[in-house]
Parts: sequence; C-alpha cells; structure tokens
Amino acid sequence: MNNKIKLAVAGAVLSAASVANAGIVIPAGDWTLDINGNVNAFANWSNADKDDNGATANPTGVLATGEDATGEDSTQGINTGLLPAWLGFTGTTRQNDVDVSFTISFQPNVSDNTAPFHGDSKTPLNRQAFVTFGDKSWGTVKLGKDLGVFAGQAILNDMTLLGVGAGAANSGGATTLGGIGTGYIYPAWKGQIAYTTPNMNGFSATIAITNPNQVVSAQDNTTDVGTFVANATYQDRFGVEAQAMYEWTGDVAGKVWASAASYDVTTSGAAAYGTGATSANDESYTASAWDIGTSVTSGNLGVTAYYYEGKGAGTTLFGNLGYDRSADKRRDSDGGYLQATYVIPTGTKLGVAYGVSNLDEASGEDLSGVAIVEKNERWTVGAYHPLTKHLNLVAEYNKVESEAHNNTDYESDHFSLGAILFF
Repeated sequence: MNNKIKLAVAGAVLSAASVANAGIVIPAGDWTLDINGNVNAFANWSNADKDDNGATANPTGVLATGEDATGEDSTQGINTGLLPAWLGFTGTTRQNDVDVSFTISFQPNVSDNTAPFHGDSKTPLNRQAFVTFGDKSWGTVKLGKDLGVFAGQAILNDMTLLGVGAGAANSGGATTLGGIGTGYIYPAWKGQIAYTTPNMNGFSATIAITNPNQVVSAQDNTTDVGTFVANATYQDRFGVEAQAMYEWTGDVAGKVWASAASYDVTTSGAAAYGTGATSANDESYTASAWDIGTSVTSGNLGVTAYYYEGKGAGTTLFGNLGYDRSADKRRDSDGGYLQATYVIPTGTKLGVAYGVSNLDEASGEDLSGVAIVEKNERWTVGAYHPLTKHLNLVAEYNKVESEAHNNTDYESDHFSLGAILFF
C-alpha cells in the first residue's frame, strides 16, 4: 500500500480498525507493483442555525453551515468523507544498491449533483505523481507531487480521516473538510523535492522545497472581503517546508513531531483585487507557520494533541485571509486539536475530538464591522467498527461553530453514516 495511505490507516488515525496491510501486490520482473486504495461513501444529514445580527450573507471563511438563499436550514447528501475514494499504483525495485519507487494515484468521485450533467461533470482529483530513491543508510529523496510536509502529520493523525468531520453539507463535493480549518491548516498536495534522513534510533527529519505558487492570498477590508487571488506568476523563491519527528515503541508507544513552512508571497496590484484594494502596486510578504504535535497509544487508549501558529498563513488553506492589504500587515493565526480514542471489546474504536482555528486582526486593523471569520471550532464524536478485515463502518456526529469579526455567530450539526473499504 502506498506510503501515505499506510500512514493514514495504520498511523494512529484508526489503528485498531481492521484494514489491509498491503494492497494487491503483483511481482513484475525487476519490479513489485502494489495496487492500493479505498472506496468510501457517507449519507450526511446537516442542520444550520445562525445569529446573523442582520447580516445578508455568510462571512468569508466561516465553516459552519448557514441558511441558504431561500431560508432553508437543513440538507442531506451523499459524499465521500475527508479521504477521497482512491486508486494508487506504486512500483518498487532495488537497483545498484538503491531503492527506487514510483507512485501515481487518482481520486474519483462517488457523488456529483452538478447540473445539468446529472452526475457526470466532476473531474477526478490527481493528488500524487512522484518518484523516490534512496537507501536506509543515507535517506530518501522524493521528486514530484505529494502531501505537503507542514501540517501533514496533523491530517494523518486526525480520526476524521476515516470519517467526515466538517463540510458534510456540501453535497456532491469531492471531499469533506474533516478537521481542516477547525484545528489545522490544510497541508495540500504540492510539487516538491524533499530529502528525508534515515531512521536514527527513532528520529527522522525531512526538508523540502515546494512549488511557490500554492499560497492563497486575499484583499480583506470593509469593501472587498471575498476576492481571492492566487500568487503572481513570478516569485522570489521556492517554498520551504521541514519536519522533525521522533517515534518510539513499547507498552506506551507514540511519536512527537514539529514542522514549519515559509513562503515569499507576491501578489498583483489593485486591478486584480477589485475596488476594495487601496494600492495599485504589487505586494510582497512572507507567510510562515510552525506546529508541534504528539500521538500516543497505551493498550486500547489513544491520545493526540496538536498546536500551530502562523503569521500571514491565514486559516483553512495556507495563506487564506492571512494578509490585510489595506494596512500592509500580516494577520496572526493559531489553533489545534485534542483527540482521544478507545477500543471497546467489540473492536469498535470510539473517539471524541475538539478542534479550533483562530484568525486575529493585524496590528492596527479594525475588523469589528467586517464579515470575515474570527474563529471556527468543531466537536466530533465518532464510532469506527471493523466489520471485516478490509471494511469499516463509520458513524460520526460533528458540531461546527463559527464566529465572525462582525459579531455574527453560526452553528451547524452534521450526522453521518457510511463505510470505508481499503484494499
């Protein structure tokens, strides 16, 4: 099974739920081909409640579901969860004392309500295409598209990776949000060149340069809060992401990690931002973030704790709402999540989690009347039952609450039932 799926399945997300330890392994001459992945689908019931204080539209960045334009406050849908349906191909070989591998994967949809094509219009995701080479004596080099280094462990240790989390009301979407934006920033899938050290008595480290044009920026003042602009074509340097991690085994097993990211962001002038922009000049700043986390298991009990801080990194997506263009100032953000799971005698893993992501005003900025998110938080209660070696039944309840800087509050409840099959 491909390395990222192995981590998602076996690495503290739902380690007690029975899943395949490998995909479909096929010897092919000098190569061993591993065909792997999952199919999952969930029925979701969502209900929204808001104290909008007279607001006519949901604030930018709010993740709790608001009423729709007709005033309806409940919806249903069938979706994949946080982890999309997945089909991956990994080939491995050893040549000239070097371990070589490739991974290519794509992620088809299980639901699509986009009109007028009646379920035929969604394009599959394509999240992985990379090659690795190395040896246990000197480490591994990766080149290509894969999960980002910063916040990667945050999502891989989130129990909603095998469930739904936030975002369940978006019927027909490719995935839900899980804990993205309510506890951590999305690590995303990035073009990268990364080096990982060999395992040194449990310690390892990764350093990567990444595609620099994957940070989202925005003009956020009282007249133009919702215009998102991708980075300009030209950037000063690559993004840089790094991680250090220590793992141990025993009766009390676990790992502790820390990671960081830094991007130089250049955005275009006022024409690209609309009438709310106060400057026609390009803007340049550094968006950076760091995190620390731990995941520990003892017997049937598992605990995960995670915390992050950012400057210009924004919330939900890296760089999203992280900069106040009108004042040329970066906004601070922080958050994290706590999670506890316990396996009962039936083999069912029960879990509870709380996560929060905060977005602060920049120095000297006044967002008191602006429809922009201040806090997104989530409570999750879940049950994950291994019906067979490969198939897990999942039930989750998620409560998502959001506060905006203009004193509006939003709250939504989501109940999900479904299954996830790994092969």
